[in-house]
Amino acid sequence: GVFVRSMATRGHLGGLARATIEAALVLDAAGFDVVVIETVGVGQAEVDIARSADVSVLVVVPGAGDDVQAQKAGVMEIADVFVVNKSDREGADRLVAQLEGQLALQSGAEGAPRPPIIQTVATTGRGVLEALDAIDRAKRRPGGALGDRRQRRDETLLRSLVSQRLMARLEGERLAPGELSTVAGRIAAREIDPYTAADALVARAWTAPPR
Repeated sequence: GVFVRSMATRGHLGGLARATIEAALVLDAAGFDVVVIETVGVGQAEVDIARSADVSVLVVVPGAGDDVQAQKAGVMEIADVFVVNKSDREGADRLVAQLEGQLALQSGAEGAPRPPIIQTVATTGRGVLEALDAIDRAKRRPGGALGDRRQRRDETLLRSLVSQRLMARLEGERLAPGELSTVAGRIAAREIDPYTAADALVARAWTAPPR
């Protein structure tokens, strides 16, 4: 296996850099059985990871505000496995109960199993094997769920790459230097709305002869 830490966003909307996803794909193609992607925070990054990873694990600890963070909309929905680490601390049982309560309120797919909540103490190894087993079970979802997730991930990446390449060709072959910035300036001046401008640029991409 190999470990990948989330890179800088480099302008990519969402907390997980596209470069990180591509690095994971390269490592997968190189034959690594396990590629672990780490991210920190609550927000779009976790959604990006859920779309990119075979299994998403949400690790929380008692006494660090996770009892509030874990209840945020979206975060609960993307985790396949919940791990409460440092579960020997005071408040661990309360955090587990809060997670269970939130999961009970979710309306997941009919018949879909509820994500497991595993309590661990990493410094002693307590619960670590159970967490690994839960991750393995999540990876072996019934009904082709893993294959569906990988296909959605690959389709999302494909759409992104096609969009990048089309935009690059539009700027390089159909627009004059600085023309895109000029259009953006007109939008900022409220001379034109962004939807009309986008439609006009797409029309240019298909109909205008190369410069």
